[in-house]
Amino acid sequence: MNQAIRSSWMVALAMFTLVLGALTFVQFFEADALADNDWNNRSLLQDFGKNRGSILVDGRAIAESVPSDDEFNYQRVYNEPSLYAHLTGFYSLANGATQLESVMADELSGASDDLFYDRIVQLFSGAQVQGASVELTIDPEIQQLAWDLIPDGQQGSIVVMEPGTGNILAMVSKPSYDPNLLAGHDTGVVMENLEELSSVPGLSPYFNPATQSLVAPGSVFKLVVAAAALESGDFDEDSEIPNPAVLDLPGTDAGLPNFVNGNCAARATADLEFALEQSCNTPFAQIAWELGEETVLEQAQDFGFGEKFFVPVEVAASQFPEDLSQPALAQSAIGQFDVRVTPLQMAMVNAAIANDGVLMKPNLVKALRAPDLERISASEPEVLKESMSADSANQLTDWMVNVVNNGSARAAAIPGVEVAGKTGTAEVSGQGDNAWFTGFAPADDPQVVVSIVMQNVDLTTGAQLTSPSARQLIEAVLNK
Repeated sequence: MNQAIRSSWMVALAMFTLVLGALTFVQFFEADALADNDWNNRSLLQDFGKNRGSILVDGRAIAESVPSDDEFNYQRVYNEPSLYAHLTGFYSLANGATQLESVMADELSGASDDLFYDRIVQLFSGAQVQGASVELTIDPEIQQLAWDLIPDGQQGSIVVMEPGTGNILAMVSKPSYDPNLLAGHDTGVVMENLEELSSVPGLSPYFNPATQSLVAPGSVFKLVVAAAALESGDFDEDSEIPNPAVLDLPGTDAGLPNFVNGNCAARATADLEFALEQSCNTPFAQIAWELGEETVLEQAQDFGFGEKFFVPVEVAASQFPEDLSQPALAQSAIGQFDVRVTPLQMAMVNAAIANDGVLMKPNLVKALRAPDLERISASEPEVLKESMSADSANQLTDWMVNVVNNGSARAAAIPGVEVAGKTGTAEVSGQGDNAWFTGFAPADDPQVVVSIVMQNVDLTTGAQLTSPSARQLIEAVLNK
């Protein structure tokens, strides 16, 4: 009798082990193959019906899944949608996923390795797999202020970040959209909504302008050339460069004019401090000629140009052209010709200068939280580049403070706080100008970097929307 019981028990244990092993193998080792199988027409519907994790800002969900009374069980909902659309992206049955909904898909859906034990518990309890929540570095008050500082109808982007950590405190762009229009379960309506959104000038629901649009930087690129000059050892605070009103461009009948709205004409020669303060074009063109294309390119690369990376959303590679003629190099030195940058890239240039030459990797994700909101993992600051020496960074900081105190960025000045900054205006053929401000504060202990670009504006409008807005954002961060 005892032998019969033992035999039955051993058979039952073997069967249980076999079933558990098969379930484990299918659930964890064959999941990808089954999902990709051409015969599996249920995969997409099942994924879309999962209780997807939330995207959180300061503990509040800006994207979440709520129960629905249809075949999908859950509906993805976006709160304050236009404010965060370019960060969250959308999760759509008809059009896939974008931005954080795409790059954090494994975490949000519960498929991440970080959630292995949660899936085990859910498997045995019979509960539906639930995704993790992604907590962002965004400060909701700074995000809202940045949004408000871009007028409705104006195309522009603002990035605010901490230079010492790389954490992004705000990232907004206009025009924006409502991701809820693309997250519905009626694919016909969703496709109509997508077509309507795609007709809005300057808007693509698939695209985050702050990280993926490549725009001409104009004179803010002079910071890169100034850094290259200092790092070369061929230029210092005492160097004098000819400062003609118009620089003849070799091999052409054209000339490169100086910036006419400043005080460049006051000096026949200019040191780097004055050239940066008044944003004089002709000295920077000559510096680039003396340094050579390769030196300027290498310095741009030391700031992150030429590399695509993830924060964790994709950041397009900013571009400094190669194989340049002398006229093209002169124009490139002042951020024209084919120089193109993302708004985030210019924030990174300033973050490196502010952080003694060390560029921290920009970051949008603070932590990953389990379905019970227990913290699974937290981000740590990560060095991306050693962009320049501390001595060069400190010298460039002093010159940027002078730009705010005495030069083209006076509207960014804050009483009692040293602000370092640089303005820029890029002429875009057939359109208006790109107006820029980029800088940081306090200069002696940088806590915040701000980068602003307003596209297709005239000079007056651009001046009103950049430096004064930077001042408000810096004040808001420093007063928290």
